[in-house]
Amino acid sequence: MVLHPQGKVRVAGQDVTFCCKASGTPVPKKYYWYHNGTLLERKVHRYGSRLALKGLAPEQAGTYHCKASSEVGAIRSVPAQLTVLAQGQQSCQREPEPSLVELPAECPHDATGSRYYNVGRCPPAPCPGSPGDRSGCGGDPGRCCGVRRMELREIPCAGSLLPIKVVAECGCAPCAQPRVLVQGRAVAADTGEPLRFGQIFLGGRKVGFTGYKGSFTIEVPPGTQRLVARFVDRQQRLVDTIKVLPFDRRGGAVYQEVKMPRKKEPVELEGDQVNTIPLGEASGREPVGELVLPAGAFLRPSGEVFNGTVKASVTFIDPREMASASAASSDLSFTNDEGEIVPLRTYGMFAVDFREGESGAELQTGPVEVRMDTGQVWMPEHLQKMKLWSLNPETGLWEEEGVLRPARGSRGKREERTFLVGNLEIRERRLFNLDVPEDRRCFVKVRAYSNEKFNPYEQLEGVVISLINLEPQPGYPSNPRAWGRFDSVVTGPNGACLPAFCDGQRPDAYSAYVTATLGGEELEAVASSPKLNPNAVGVSQPYLGKLDYRRSDHDDPDLKKTAFQINVAKPDPNNVDETNGPIYSYRSLEECEKAPVSANHLRFYRVEVDKYEYNVVPFKESDLTSWTGDYLSWWPNPQEFRACFIKVQIEGPQEYMVRSRNLGGSHPRTRGQLYGLRDTRSVRDPLLENTSGACVEFKCSGMLFDQSLVDRTLVSIIPQGSCRRTSTNSLLRDYLSRHPPVAENNHTGAFTMLAPVDPLGHNYGIYTVTDQNPRLAKEIAIGRCFDGTSDGFSREMKAGTGTALTFTCQERPPGRESFFQRLLTAPAEA
Repeated sequence: MVLHPQGKVRVAGQDVTFCCKASGTPVPKKYYWYHNGTLLERKVHRYGSRLALKGLAPEQAGTYHCKASSEVGAIRSVPAQLTVLAQGQQSCQREPEPSLVELPAECPHDATGSRYYNVGRCPPAPCPGSPGDRSGCGGDPGRCCGVRRMELREIPCAGSLLPIKVVAECGCAPCAQPRVLVQGRAVAADTGEPLRFGQIFLGGRKVGFTGYKGSFTIEVPPGTQRLVARFVDRQQRLVDTIKVLPFDRRGGAVYQEVKMPRKKEPVELEGDQVNTIPLGEASGREPVGELVLPAGAFLRPSGEVFNGTVKASVTFIDPREMASASAASSDLSFTNDEGEIVPLRTYGMFAVDFREGESGAELQTGPVEVRMDTGQVWMPEHLQKMKLWSLNPETGLWEEEGVLRPARGSRGKREERTFLVGNLEIRERRLFNLDVPEDRRCFVKVRAYSNEKFNPYEQLEGVVISLINLEPQPGYPSNPRAWGRFDSVVTGPNGACLPAFCDGQRPDAYSAYVTATLGGEELEAVASSPKLNPNAVGVSQPYLGKLDYRRSDHDDPDLKKTAFQINVAKPDPNNVDETNGPIYSYRSLEECEKAPVSANHLRFYRVEVDKYEYNVVPFKESDLTSWTGDYLSWWPNPQEFRACFIKVQIEGPQEYMVRSRNLGGSHPRTRGQLYGLRDTRSVRDPLLENTSGACVEFKCSGMLFDQSLVDRTLVSIIPQGSCRRTSTNSLLRDYLSRHPPVAENNHTGAFTMLAPVDPLGHNYGIYTVTDQNPRLAKEIAIGRCFDGTSDGFSREMKAGTGTALTFTCQERPPGRESFFQRLLTAPAEA
């Protein structure tokens, strides 16, 4: 499906058109349209690939999807939502919704002492479409609810006034069209070696290369529902890998690490002999099966039989090895007869590479036999459903090659084993799979939070949640453990719903291993030991006990805390304790997606460090649609985010809080006005006694949102406590003196500068990174700052390397609140 229908909002009496388009061989020519799952009559609506509805009535609201078919198969589009408003009904309310931001610790703003302030938000709901987009298929971005007016308020704060901008009015405007990106690294699954200058394909089209360190950026084409990327190692050391990459449709960049299996060393075969290649020899276990190539099976592309020496490499991804899940291709899905994309459960996949021994020319094969040992099939019901599949590299979907049928095979004089046998021909496709379709499916509700307080208004968006299905559970000791499938979903404003296999009869028949990453940073799961706390986990008893929730360090505290495992126990609709999440039946996806935050769900959170950020113009970095164009916006460009950090060395007996205060410096519209505050606690250097370092973010100098004039931000760096500045990086001091005006630095307890417009670098103690993802830009900059180099990445502080400023702190610092009270009441020239 290359064009999917898009959601629309119309007023009753208006017209609407939905479009879809499918491609294939042969070309699909029959289209069918469905309203809320019911087929619409072709004669009544006279549709083809377009569905036009005239004079809409309220009962025509709902979901619409199309199905395209040919004599060889079918494919369905994703559903599109049609909202029909009554005359005079508004889809965008003028009154903003509540949205809370955290104020600095020293600024309680009401009688209760709450540090949260309601700045309001306009939900990005669609507005009724413009009459100009009659076709329904054009590039019209449509209209969305957004900020129409903001107003500046001042909050009494420790004897001074803290400025903050709040949403005063919402209204309809053209929808923003932020760039949608996927970024990451492609590396070898075994060693982490980067894929250097590898090719990247979307469909059959080459779109770029990986960098020297394996890094890549893919811009997601508009209208994409399923992003299928193929990574090719031109050195032929790694297996070509096809990934279905998650992305955030609302814009910004999602970070993904692509792991590619290493090609198995080739063995030499004689083409005029029968050859047998084992499939999977994991940790001394019996192979899952074998590939049998009869004499004369190897063919040149012309069809000529090749009987010479063949170099054969067959790389098997063995699901009995847990680590192999991340290196598997695609997302284990296929299209059924109804055109619906549905999941497979794998028993192993293998990539083949046959080449002539002397010339290295690629070879194909005629009919060959795939034999699978039935003793490796752990669920007896799967024996009747096992099939052989090949991967379509353009769609990322598996397509059936044939059915595996029982046969007898001799293993030795005293032992026989039963095989499932199938046949295939190896032509252009080189990746194959031993799978069964699985219809026992559910959804798992997961949310991510900015800290372990789990406040509903502090949820993180843009987090990649990954789920690996495991089966069976250790409750069945006679069956070995293996993974069977994997999925990844990006969190939105209401979390994420991940598909998973489940079972209603045996709660522990399927389990799930779940992780979460944000910009490459692993989030923590809620602890399960020494005592399980249902309120923290987010799931009430007794259902939590049935799920058998365990964090990855449950039995070994030395392990990482970044994953949890549960039984995917299908909810019993007759048990009220199991009707409120976090597991939902497969037909209850909408209920899962719209579940309130009070419903049961599973949780991840960012480890809360001593770090605080305050923006005068509120912005949620995980939701680019929350950006507002304003002269005081911390990030002036929602398409590109430039993060700036300064490295501060502190000589003192402990760790200290360091604040950057960022004001307009040279722009006439912002001079003297606050952009925001950043607080960071210094981190001890493990090698230097009584020394710590802090990487402190400041607002980069540059164009403001109107792109007309540059503002050099007036940045003040102030460590907490009784500290005095003892040195300043000479290169930084010289640069500032050669780029006037120079800020006054007559206070020894702080450092003030008009921030450089140039990016500078580690030699100056300044670290600047530009990226389409603000969080990723900051993570990279912090990694370089910790390391003290221009391209390094470290989580261990090297306080004496690449430093801009040094402070010596003698006394034990006062409480954070009293220090910042003094700071905020200090005159502007201090």
